[in-house]
Amino acid sequence: MPNVLTAEQIEQFHKDGYLVVDFGLDHQFLDTIIDKINPLLGAEYHNNPSAPARVQDAWKRVDEVRVLATRPNILNALEQLFGRKPLPFQTLNFPVGTRQSPHSDTIHFNTKPSGFMAGVWVALQDITMDNGPLIYYPGSHTLPEYSMEDFGLGSSESFYKEYEVRIRQLVEERGLQPAFGVIKKGEALIWHANLLHGGSEQRDLTQSRHSQVTHYFFSGCRYYTPMLSKSGHVHYRDPEWIPVANRPHSPPGFFRRGFGRLRKAWWRLTD
Repeated sequence: MPNVLTAEQIEQFHKDGYLVVDFGLDHQFLDTIIDKINPLLGAEYHNNPSAPARVQDAWKRVDEVRVLATRPNILNALEQLFGRKPLPFQTLNFPVGTRQSPHSDTIHFNTKPSGFMAGVWVALQDITMDNGPLIYYPGSHTLPEYSMEDFGLGSSESFYKEYEVRIRQLVEERGLQPAFGVIKKGEALIWHANLLHGGSEQRDLTQSRHSQVTHYFFSGCRYYTPMLSKSGHVHYRDPEWIPVANRPHSPPGFFRRGFGRLRKAWWRLTD
């Protein structure tokens, strides 16, 4: 497949830590994703549609979500940016803005060697300043990959709120200036895992803000969860890859569990 990004786009990504790309996505296809996600959002969301909500790994139930996550020209663009084969492992579908505090994905996902994780955020409708666009800090991907230990926190999800406080302090101390993901329906924003980003204020709570995020690792790495890791202990992950073809997403449980145990044993021996 021919390259889909120009040299200028690649340079911009490495400079800013993100890139907005129009991959030519069919709008009717995106509407189908919205329609099929809607019943999966649950009663809590439908009783209060302005409340933040999401569906994780809907690719297992909605094939259009899988198709978007594995779209060939998106995979091609990621391979151009990172020089390795991208491996999608998680999807998140949102009906409204997250209003999430700034964070780096490297607290949730990372690799050895580091730097081989990325996110792709696709606007399923037009995103404006009123319906809660992404907020991100250009160039912040060049900062150190801060861990819980770097902030003097424990390696547990229970410290995550304190982590968010420390990141907000870091933004202020560094004088980082925000940018906002005001993009058109069908456009995608690719971001580097270490880019500080979150969800901005939603000015109009009556509006929806449908989007899909896919997280990607890359080949030739080991994968782990930094938030649950600490000195002397790495919390490795065994990702469930999203299949490019429409087929069962994992081998039979017995064989998959057995292979996973063998692989983890090998990794322990080679640490």
